[in-house]
Amino acid sequence: MAAGPAADHGGNERAAGASPTDGEATGATFRGVTELSLDAKGRLAIPARHRDGLVNGSGGELVLTADPGGCLLIFPRLAWEPLQQQLMSFSSFNETVRRLQRLLVGHADDVEIDAAGRILVPPALRRFAGLDKYVVLVGQGRKLELWDASRWQALTAQSIALPADLPSDLAGFSL
Repeated sequence: MAAGPAADHGGNERAAGASPTDGEATGATFRGVTELSLDAKGRLAIPARHRDGLVNGSGGELVLTADPGGCLLIFPRLAWEPLQQQLMSFSSFNETVRRLQRLLVGHADDVEIDAAGRILVPPALRRFAGLDKYVVLVGQGRKLELWDASRWQALTAQSIALPADLPSDLAGFSL
């Protein structure tokens, strides 16, 4: 893997008229792919285009958690809380639900953006996602995904090779 920070593609915009009822508790929409580096202490400098939406939406209070796909999810705290509440409202007697609760809520960690615009990615979450130095931040609407750069490249290569039999949910979808 070559090089560290570079390649910003996309943007972070405020959705016009967005409100918690739109499913966008913070009103921020995150998109684009940004290649970054973690420093020796495991800190991540949040790009300014995303930082504004995170600070304006939740005062810089974020929640990082594990994702079943092997990356980390970064939510503004105000966007995370209703999701956590909904997930915890399901019966923990269902083993599948309980596993998801353990993964998402059990790994959830509150972090804050510091004065230099960085967050500390906790060691347990770095281990979970296999994060070393080079990482990729991916905007996904109301949340961000944080990937190990080599895992992201492999996933992107798989995504480019779309199967011929797309799910019926995508029938009629056109770019």
